Amino acid sequence: MAQPKHEKTVWNYDGGVFLETDGAIPGGACLRVKGRLTAPDFFDNLKREDTISGTVFRRGNDILTEFPKELQLTIVIFDMPCDLMLRQASPRVYLTDEMIRTLRLSFFWKHELNMRPVRGITVQDFERSELEPLIPAAPQPAAQSTAESLPRRYEWMLKFNIPSDGVPLTDSLVLMMRTPDHHIVARTAARL
Repeated sequence: MAQPKHEKTVWNYDGGVFLETDGAIPGGACLRVKGRLTAPDFFDNLKREDTISGTVFRRGNDILTEFPKELQLTIVIFDMPCDLMLRQASPRVYLTDEMIRTLRLSFFWKHELNMRPVRGITVQDFERSELEPLIPAAPQPAAQSTAESLPRRYEWMLKFNIPSDGVPLTDSLVLMMRTPDHHIVARTAARL
């Protein structure tokens, strides 16, 4: 007599939930968004078990069904080439502080196909740091190859406090970035 299969997949969330996506601002600047959703001690030893009978979230012997009262989301935004093969004929457009500061960020809790806005988000921190300039791959005339002539590159780090009291662990936190005229620049989600 054949034994039934007992397949189980286990996901470990030590360190939080990570998210990443690429985006583009109209006019040619492209970007990458990386982030991490955390909460003090909440994600330590948190595991998701997917079985034939369903999904369960466990920490040790405890079964969890909801997020804690508040989560912290840290995202980092930096520019990247729109053409990763670097075959772009026109000059590359780099992200500027003005471009980043005009973006509109929206947060939603997504359950299946339903999305509801997250209310009460607070910005904990906003920092900009300068990155090393990229040295062009193609040889440049001596007058153009100095560090002063290279475009300035930056990285932006934003930290948010996200109210999450009563939100089921099966919901995803969706981040949408738009221009002031509502063009979607990037969209990503933190999913358990």
